Order: sequence, then C-alpha cells, then structure tokens
Amino acid sequence: ALYQNIYTIEQILPRHVLVLSGDHIYQMDYSRFIADHMQSEADCSIACLPVPREDGRRFGVMQVDDERRIVHFAEKPAEPQPMPGHPEMCLASMGIYVFRTEFLFEQLCHDANKPASHRDFGKDIIPSIIRDHLVRAWPFVDSATGKPCYWKDVGTLDSYYETNMDLISVDPKLNLYDPEWPFRSYQPPLPPPKFVFNDVNPGHHRVGHAVDSMVCPGTIISGGTVERSILGPSVRVNSFAEVRDSILYEGVQVGRYSRIRRAIIDKNVRIPEGMRIGYDADEDRRRGLTVSESGIVAVPKNAVFDQHCNVMKPHLRGLDVRIPR
Repeated sequence: ALYQNIYTIEQILPRHVLVLSGDHIYQMDYSRFIADHMQSEADCSIACLPVPREDGRRFGVMQVDDERRIVHFAEKPAEPQPMPGHPEMCLASMGIYVFRTEFLFEQLCHDANKPASHRDFGKDIIPSIIRDHLVRAWPFVDSATGKPCYWKDVGTLDSYYETNMDLISVDPKLNLYDPEWPFRSYQPPLPPPKFVFNDVNPGHHRVGHAVDSMVCPGTIISGGTVERSILGPSVRVNSFAEVRDSILYEGVQVGRYSRIRRAIIDKNVRIPEGMRIGYDADEDRRRGLTVSESGIVAVPKNAVFDQHCNVMKPHLRGLDVRIPR
C-alpha cells in the first residue's frame, strides 16, 4: 500500500513518515515516538512492548542492544527469543514505524524489484535493513510508571471479541469516558436509544432493558433483555428476546423469543423469531456460521436465514424476512 502511494507522499514530502496498522487498539502519543526517532537520527524506529513468549508467535520479535538498536528480528517465529532477564517474555513489534522518508522510498523501491518478496515490513523489509542501517526500538511504556501501555492486536475473532468485552467492564483498560483523552469519531444523526415495555405480570415478563452494556443511538430495546453486550446504531431487540455477552453491529434486528450468546453479528442481519445462537457450537456450524476456538459465533454481514434458520446461499437470497415486534 505504501509503495503504491509513494506519489501521494512525494506531494507532501515530509522528513519522516509514520506508518500505522489498522487492526490494533491502543492510545499512543505519537509525538513522543517521533521525537525519540528524530533525536536518535535513526533510519527507522519500531514501537515495541513485551508480551508472553507464547503470544510472540503472532508478532515480529526483536532482540536489542543496550542502545535499543535492533540486532535481530524474526516475523512470527515458532520459538520466540526471550528477553534478557525475562525468560517468559519476548519483545514484540507493534507494527508501528517511523521512517526517514528518503530511506523509506529506497527500501520500498528495492523491495518492489524482488519477485519473491511478500511485500511485508515484518517479513521482508525490517530483517533486510537491521544489519547495515540504524533501526531502533521504542518501548511503548507509561512515562510515569515505566509499565507497558495498553495495546491489543485484534487480528483474530477471539481477540477482537475480548477487546470489545473489556470496554463494558466496570474498570476498562481502555476508558472511552476519559475527558483527558477523548475519542473523536463520526456520530450519526440518530435519536437516543429507547427502552420500551415494562410488563412484569406472572407468566408474561416483557421488560425492555440493558445492563452492563453499551447501547448506541437509534437502538430500540422493545421488550427484550440485553446483558453484557455492545449494540451498534439502529439495532432492534424485540419482545422476549435475549442478547448476552455479544456484539451486534448497525442495523441488526433480533426477532421475538430469540436467544443470542457469545456472538458477533455483523451489519443488517435479521435474526428470525425463536432462533438460538451460541448455545450449540455444532448446530451453529451446521447452519453455516463461523465458530472460533473459544466458541465465539460470527454471523456475516447481510446474512439471510431460511425457514430452518440456516444461512442462505447468496444466489438463493430474495426472501424478505419479516420480524414481529
């Protein structure tokens, strides 16, 4: 992607280029990282932090000297090298880089002429430059305590789910409500979430409520129950339905008497009346859904279910499923 956009970068021609990854969750003051890079006059700097060795198989793992110069780098090694003095930990790349612009262009063009290249920083470019160029590590730690800062790689279904679930904990590691570090994002022009029905008669418990959850604008909890879940904009949970420990994207509609547990449901999915998701992994797989190693069920965007609650093949879709409210 960077090689294909060299022309765009040339129009601005900055002295340094900050390269970020899109599947990580963290809070970083990039100015500290860039300042360290410029002061050291490095050709490239890589943000890093210690992780358990068993997790190091998913990342680029580096060895550094006393000056934080990277002397060895391996992408997703089978046996990650431990940190000196910490045999259970290894030093992992965060996939966040600062390059001198001229040096970056040279390496991108050089890599483009290698037919066998994976076109990947961790697999190709970084290992090829550490011997003859100054490539330094920048530890992502709290400046006050020296402890590693919060960072999550959400490249797997399970890690994505766990990171989202942390947001609704009593004391989340990533606090969305910190006024000192606001999150600026697009807010759709939608009304506030609404919770309707409070019928608690014997044998007829129809109460629209959500607890230990985050509910976005435009969402209506119409007589359903939501616990420990994240609901995106314009979701509707209809009467007697139950949603627990789940993530529902924008536009999801949950039919009456449906039960959803430990699931990630993508945009605009309509869950039929009485359907159960997350209660029987084999049944969920048979229906055409994805089930992760830890049992998280994923429902794809715009999925349509037939009368037997199976995911319909794209060429068979066309039935407009109506959900009673």
